[in-house]
Amino acid sequence: MKDAEENNNYRIAVPLAFENVFSHFYFAENKTDLPITKTLLPSFQTILVFNFGSRAFLKSEQNNILEVEKCLVLGPIKQAFDYTLDPGSEILVANFKEDAFYRFFGNVLFDALPIHPDALIQKNCFTTLWEELKEIAKTKDRVNYILEFCKPYLREQNTIISLLSDFKEDNLNPIKAIASKINQSERNIQLNQKKFFGYTVKEVNRYERFLKAVEVIQKNAVGSIITDWITVVDQCGYYDQSQLIHDFKYYMNISPTKFLKFQNDICSSKAD
Repeated sequence: MKDAEENNNYRIAVPLAFENVFSHFYFAENKTDLPITKTLLPSFQTILVFNFGSRAFLKSEQNNILEVEKCLVLGPIKQAFDYTLDPGSEILVANFKEDAFYRFFGNVLFDALPIHPDALIQKNCFTTLWEELKEIAKTKDRVNYILEFCKPYLREQNTIISLLSDFKEDNLNPIKAIASKINQSERNIQLNQKKFFGYTVKEVNRYERFLKAVEVIQKNAVGSIITDWITVVDQCGYYDQSQLIHDFKYYMNISPTKFLKFQNDICSSKAD
């Protein structure tokens, strides 16, 4: 596609050794003569953004404008935001999985994000890392350099968080099941979930229901199938259409029909 060539945007898979740390990396550059703006879907992931070219901006739902100068961390991404790449912009984004951001940066307060990563570890190593990465020509080589850089900083995963990360029983409440399994209070499991992931199980369950609706809508669009909203409601576990609309406005500040109309300008940072 011409648009993809002009934007030159793509995902980069990570080696198996890092699959519990990063879901993937994302690269994008603007090779046109005009700014390019896209909307990023909420992912509930925390991201680390490097900018190696001209200006790149993030715009929140509250219309707060944030410039990515060299590197920036933000998240977990719970609501959609716009990002703009000026001509000559070139960004590389690391997408942390689950508690991996906490394991990397330690006792971080998610409410304090966005912030420059050097402020989180009280060193200037990320500014130095950015300078070293800027001298590397190939994006894949930059990713490998970042992976090697992060090895010494990663901490072992908390036992409770390992259980939460590996929990696969869809019909069970993970908080109750894990609390019972290790003989701890549900409150303690909840606090660990919020501390290490940056969000609650209730929040992520609601998000996954919304994401399922997005996937159904996009699949219909690809197959040129007219979307039946009542079917979407039934398939995705919504009470009614008004609840579906409420979630789209909460996460993206648009209605489902507007999402369908403009979905080509909407990106997802979740791994396929």
